[in-house]
Amino acid sequence: MRAYLTGGSGFVGAWLLRHLTDVGDTTFAPGPETDVTDLGLLGADMAAASPDVVYHLAALTHVGQSWNEPAETFRVNAIGTLNTLEAAERCEVPPVVVLVSSAEVYGPASGDEALDEHAELRPVTPYAASKVAAEFLGVQAFLGRGLRVVRARPFNHVGPGQSENFVVSALARRMVEAELSKTATVRVGNLAASRDFTDVRDVVRAYRLLATDGVPGEVYNVCSGRAISIAELAKLMAGLLSYEVELVEDPALFRPVEVPVLLGDASKLVAATGWRPTIELSRTLSDVLDSWRELLS
Repeated sequence: MRAYLTGGSGFVGAWLLRHLTDVGDTTFAPGPETDVTDLGLLGADMAAASPDVVYHLAALTHVGQSWNEPAETFRVNAIGTLNTLEAAERCEVPPVVVLVSSAEVYGPASGDEALDEHAELRPVTPYAASKVAAEFLGVQAFLGRGLRVVRARPFNHVGPGQSENFVVSALARRMVEAELSKTATVRVGNLAASRDFTDVRDVVRAYRLLATDGVPGEVYNVCSGRAISIAELAKLMAGLLSYEVELVEDPALFRPVEVPVLLGDASKLVAATGWRPTIELSRTLSDVLDSWRELLS
C-alpha cells in the first residue's frame, strides 16, 4: 500500500514508518515545512503522494502542557485533523484515514472495569477535549461525506525513543542518571495512578491492521487490557538497574488533574483484526532503560 503519515517524525510515527517499510508499504511523510494547520500545503503534498491510506498522528500530545496552551493544543489537534480530512477528501481517489485519537477522551472511569468503545466520553484536560473534537470531525467526515475514517483510541504506549514528557521515559531517564552518578534517590510524581501500557511496536502493528481490516466509521481501543500502578511499574524499572535507588515523591511532578485508573478493553480490535500485544512490559522497560543509557553514557 501507499501510506501517508502526518506526524511521521514523532515517536510513534518513526516506529510506524519502520513497521510499514518492513511489511513492504511505500511511505510518504511530509517535511517540517508542511504543517497540518496549513491546508494548502498539506493538500498539495498529500495529493502528490496519492496514498491508499493516511495515518493521522500529528498532534500536540503532552497532557500537562495542554493546561498551559489550550488554544494551541486545540488548533493543532482539532484544526489539524480537519485539514487532514479535507486533504484526504480532495485526493483523486480518497484514501482510508486512520485517525489516531487517545484514551484520554474517556476521562475518569466510574470504577476499575475495563473501558470499551461504548464508554461515555468525559474529557477532563484540554488535550482530551481536543481529541474528542478531532474524533467527531472524523465521524462527520464519514457520515456527511463518505470518507473512510477508522478511529483508533490508543491507551498509554511506551518504548525506546519516547519523549521524557511521558511518565515511563521520564522515570527511565531519572533512574539511569541515578545509576550512572550513583545517586540514592529518584524523584517521582503520582505513584497511585494506574495505566494500561502497550509497547509502541505492538501499537503500530494495530494501526496497520486497522487500515486494512478496520470498519470505516468505527472506533477501536488499542490496549493491553491490563493495568499497572505507576508505583509497581517504577519498582519493576528500578529492579532492572545495576544500582539500588529509593523513589521519592515530588509534588512538583503531579498534574493539575489526574485520572486515577485508565484500563481498556481491546476485544473489538482483536475481533476485527486478530491483533494481540506480543511484547512483555518487562522487555519494554528494559529497552527504554537501555535507550537512555546509550544517550546518557
